[in-house]
Amino acid sequence: MKFNTVIFNEFRNIRHNSDMDSRFTFLLITLFIIPALVNFTSCCSYSFTGASVPEHLKTIAIPVADDRSGAGEPGLRELLTSKLTQKFIDDNTLRVADRVNANASLDCVISSFSDAPAVVNSGETVQTRRITIGVQVTYKDLVKRKTIFEQTFSNYGDYNASGTLVDKQNAIGVAIDKITEDILLAAVSGW
Repeated sequence: MKFNTVIFNEFRNIRHNSDMDSRFTFLLITLFIIPALVNFTSCCSYSFTGASVPEHLKTIAIPVADDRSGAGEPGLRELLTSKLTQKFIDDNTLRVADRVNANASLDCVISSFSDAPAVVNSGETVQTRRITIGVQVTYKDLVKRKTIFEQTFSNYGDYNASGTLVDKQNAIGVAIDKITEDILLAAVSGW
């Protein structure tokens, strides 16, 4: 009841106040926008039921990734596997287990690796290079013996063209980190 009295008084003061624009804005907000937002939020509540992993899936096996990219980048498959495993450990939705004891498996194949110019200055000098990595992922439900999804994930990391080998490795790490985050999200929230 107090709220209605405030609105009524503000409406009445519009005619008697020189600051009419701000009071009109206040009135517009209180009469139309706030009630519309209240109605919208009360009728459109979101539910994430069903968006979580099925109850029969408690554990996941993440075998060492296969590198079929042809890039010959040393340690790439191990880096992908360890970062992906750590993402699942940190997320704690599915517990990481060996294949014999797992309810699900996530098989990864590094299908592409490129190191190409990303930013070229005037004078055709390469300023930034981009590492782009593609990973084919097969996610299987080992309990129901079915494939949940087969999907390719791709992402990138940039480094200074005049940088060191460490800069290139950091760009690879960034690309792998982005890809593993995408894979985790698809596996635990794509239901």
